[in-house]
Amino acid sequence: MPLARYGVLAGQVVDRRAEGGIDTPHYQIHVQGGGVEFRVAVNVLSKQHPSELLYLADEAFDHPVVQGLPGLEDGFTLLPSTPGGLALDFIRANLFDRTTMHAVPATAPGPDNDLADKLDHFVERAAADPAARIYAFGQRWGPEATTRDKVFEFLPGNGVHDIHMNQGNSQQFRGDDGVWQDGGLLLHYPAQDQWVAIFLAFQSQAWHTDDQTGHAITGPDPGGPEAPDRTVRIVAALVNPIGPAPEAETVTLLNASPEDLDLAGWSILDREKHRLVLDGGLLPSGDAIRVQLGPPVALGNRGGLITLLNPDGLKVDGVAYTKSQAETEGWSLVF
Repeated sequence: MPLARYGVLAGQVVDRRAEGGIDTPHYQIHVQGGGVEFRVAVNVLSKQHPSELLYLADEAFDHPVVQGLPGLEDGFTLLPSTPGGLALDFIRANLFDRTTMHAVPATAPGPDNDLADKLDHFVERAAADPAARIYAFGQRWGPEATTRDKVFEFLPGNGVHDIHMNQGNSQQFRGDDGVWQDGGLLLHYPAQDQWVAIFLAFQSQAWHTDDQTGHAITGPDPGGPEAPDRTVRIVAALVNPIGPAPEAETVTLLNASPEDLDLAGWSILDREKHRLVLDGGLLPSGDAIRVQLGPPVALGNRGGLITLLNPDGLKVDGVAYTKSQAETEGWSLVF
């Protein structure tokens, strides 16, 4: 079944510790949120081959999700696993380009060349800045009234784990699958007005999943010659046209593949996952087409998502934009 207590912990970093070992090593973060002590347990090694986790750190993270995080009170907040809110979904929320993730060893001799070192770089900086905040997305455990935390020894034991992709799992962990319940670390450094996002995934996980269950959809591997990923790209959008509502919003699509494509049955989705099915028409290789949007799809001026699906319902491309990007009327956003 999906994660039972999915949400986000907001708080201040107090300490951190990198656990070694060959069984289930974690990078442990001691966080104080709302007067409560928490441990954030971050996986750095997979139980399945290949064991190295996929890692991405975006040091200039700019996404609609960050607009709602500073308003949260410190502590753990349960989140509904639905679109349009603060829940993370690596596939549906268009958080990052998955091709920029790379495998990193859990431990390795030397500086800044393993996952613990890379996490340290951002977590130590947050610990040194009382104004910095960490937002840890995952599943909560505790409080355990009579059990001290096994790493930092505070009482009661309390924490957040599953700080990684939580869908598209292999058969062994299929029961944890779900949509809009992925983990991650977002760190905010107010003095620099900087957001850093850290995302982790297991190499055994799939990047096309069922919209209801989060189970892996069998088919060509993303990036393979038969896969739909990025064959058509969302290259621009007119989010805030000049004039009063209803506005004539548009999305520009580019056929990046070497083949001519018929867009019949393809769909464009907005942040709330409202769907506009395209009428079709041949889009020659290398050509672009400007698609006029209409109900039920709407591109809000307070930030949003645009996702392109092929007729099989598989994600081909996706982008995100923020409130500040959409403020000026008449300008097309270029992705």
